[in-house]
Amino acid sequence: MAYRNLAKKESRPTAPTAPSKRFVSVSKSTQLQSNNWDLDISNSHPLIDVSANNSLHHYEAQVKERFDQIVPFLKRISKIQHEQDFVARAQQLSNKELGFELPLHVLEKAWVSPLDMRALFAWCVFRAYQQCSDDFFNSDPLNGAQESVEALEFQSFLMDCGFHLLDVTPCSDGRLAHSIAYVLRIPFSAVRRRSHAGALFDVENTVNRWIKTEHRRYRENFPNTAQTPTRYLKVVTYHFSSLDPSHQGCAAHGSNDDLAAAAGLKRLLAFRESVENSFCCGASVDLLLIGLDTDTDAIRVHTPDSNSRIVLDKWVSALELYKETQSLSKDQAEKFIKERVEQSAPSTTDAGMVSFISRLITNNFSQIEYVRQFHRGSYPDAGHAERFIGVGIGFKEIHLRNLTYFSHLDTVEEGSSDLDVGVKIFKGLNVSRDLPIPVVIRFDYSGRVPGARERALSDCLRVNSAISSRYRDLVEDGLLHTLLTIRDRDQKAGAEVVGSSLDPDIQEEH
Repeated sequence: MAYRNLAKKESRPTAPTAPSKRFVSVSKSTQLQSNNWDLDISNSHPLIDVSANNSLHHYEAQVKERFDQIVPFLKRISKIQHEQDFVARAQQLSNKELGFELPLHVLEKAWVSPLDMRALFAWCVFRAYQQCSDDFFNSDPLNGAQESVEALEFQSFLMDCGFHLLDVTPCSDGRLAHSIAYVLRIPFSAVRRRSHAGALFDVENTVNRWIKTEHRRYRENFPNTAQTPTRYLKVVTYHFSSLDPSHQGCAAHGSNDDLAAAAGLKRLLAFRESVENSFCCGASVDLLLIGLDTDTDAIRVHTPDSNSRIVLDKWVSALELYKETQSLSKDQAEKFIKERVEQSAPSTTDAGMVSFISRLITNNFSQIEYVRQFHRGSYPDAGHAERFIGVGIGFKEIHLRNLTYFSHLDTVEEGSSDLDVGVKIFKGLNVSRDLPIPVVIRFDYSGRVPGARERALSDCLRVNSAISSRYRDLVEDGLLHTLLTIRDRDQKAGAEVVGSSLDPDIQEEH
């Protein structure tokens, strides 16, 4: 691929070179807000969903608190490591404050050598992830499960717009991990999501997923019959920063917004051409390019015309529409949005595409209000602030901003560019503070397929070995730890842990 090596690091840096967690100064943040809107929350937009915003904020705060309390907790543990009843006290405090026990084989070494705080940090991150995974599948906190009212309604809407499947590729940057459930407000089960560095998805793999989708329509009439005149909608979401465009844009494209958008469009066009060259023009797909401001969560949509022609320097801005329609009634605002979407297309566009984009923009209004209300208009962590790297196939449960850096891959060699960017980012976030990089390896499988679980386990072990080899220096210094997980996608259960670099060494008997 022409852009596959954009994100590949050229050498192993000894100091953090990736954008680290950065907080916007008060004066700069205030200036941004004064230019955009009055911060009086009572002056809300007629199209926002206040109830959903409150629910989503509660979920975000609850999950991130599990991770953010780890370092303060470990600092307290460090102070008592030489006391006589240290192990018992540490376990008691961990159960009370974190909800799980610490690894006994690490605690029991504290009297011989300094407590391995790196191992404890990674352990706590992994356990916090397990808690989140279990809660997500057990309680459906985002109301996005396949049988939920929200998912069924959205799937029906998608069909009405003329699309039988929605396939979205956001950048693997953690600041876009919430792009489905929060930014676009789409039920997670109603969309196919695969994240890649720079949003540079693998064309061949995407064509294969298109083939499987169309084959299922012919064989099972799912999600609709093959004779129904609907299309496969492929979306790329690139990102940019309105506050610090030169430094906090997409790392895979050197914070060059124009390059990020152009590269995303190039992949979209390559996908469509691949399908048409292989299956004739009647098998065309529809394309959509979306830009996301990681500071405000406002989107801009490059509306395509009826032939999926997209112009890079022409888009409709959700933030501008938010301000322009704030004083209108609900019906007036919806009509205004549709008219503006139609006007933004290079030429005549399909009514279904207009309805779909209009809904995304309307949904995004609630997220703009969300950031306005809970983060005073722009996020304080304008840069990277991810808690762990997610590697492999899966992670349907991750829908929070700056929680996870994704690297969707089958092999480390194939996904090296994505993974290298993630490691580079975490050298700035964690290694610079002498903390390890937590990597969760994950492979989902279908329990209905004989041997699938064993193959998923084998994939975990293979990728874990490749990661240990590729980042040997970090692993040997205790600065990279892995958690191996698998999940049966046909079951309502969280990820199953099948191994970890933190497992106790088993002494061989002679």
